[in-house]
Amino acid sequence: MTNITQGFLGETLYRVQVLTKKDIPRLLKLQDEVMAALSDRHTVQPLSVGELNNILTGNGLMIGIYVEDELIAFRAVLKPVIDEEHLGRDCGIPDEELSRVLYQEISNVSPRYRGYGLQKKMAQIIMAQVDSNRFDYICATVQPLNIPSLKDKFSQGLMIAGLKVKYGDKLRYIFYKELKGEVPTFSEARALRMSDITGQQQLLKEGFLGTDMFEMRDHWFVTYRK
Repeated sequence: MTNITQGFLGETLYRVQVLTKKDIPRLLKLQDEVMAALSDRHTVQPLSVGELNNILTGNGLMIGIYVEDELIAFRAVLKPVIDEEHLGRDCGIPDEELSRVLYQEISNVSPRYRGYGLQKKMAQIIMAQVDSNRFDYICATVQPLNIPSLKDKFSQGLMIAGLKVKYGDKLRYIFYKELKGEVPTFSEARALRMSDITGQQQLLKEGFLGTDMFEMRDHWFVTYRK
């Protein structure tokens, strides 16, 4: 395994490594721990052994955080198959550029190590490993009201470009970011409740992009701009 960096969680030393197929048993064990701690298991779709193998055999990148010999967190990016469900199509990326799209995949942190900002830390580390000569775009999907994952995407500068049913029957926000493009400027803003699916879909059809979120009076809102 290749060490990328290391640091401390309080007084506990951790190291960040590029993961390989040898880490799959530890990855599955950590996924099980994370899933068992969820109040709503529908908010996260765990990776199968086949999906882990696909990423770890050249079709993406996965990093993990180890404390001694225990894997406590991991994050992945995937080079997807170009098919009709490709997220780049939902974001208006031209077909000839779909090969330059990466997906941000699952990010898991052991419940015993929450509160250290590891999800955000891993995002910064893994994106720094992306080959900017090969890839121009990042895409991702998040279930509405999965607040931690939504905050994670917005904190990285990803924007909502779609809200539709994906993967058969799952309603998902579709996020994207241009890795080399200039930060867009906007002249109009609208805020809608996250539960207003139809209203958000209409704004997206009109060319708005979801840029951030906020909570007010026990309801979550998404700010759309164009």
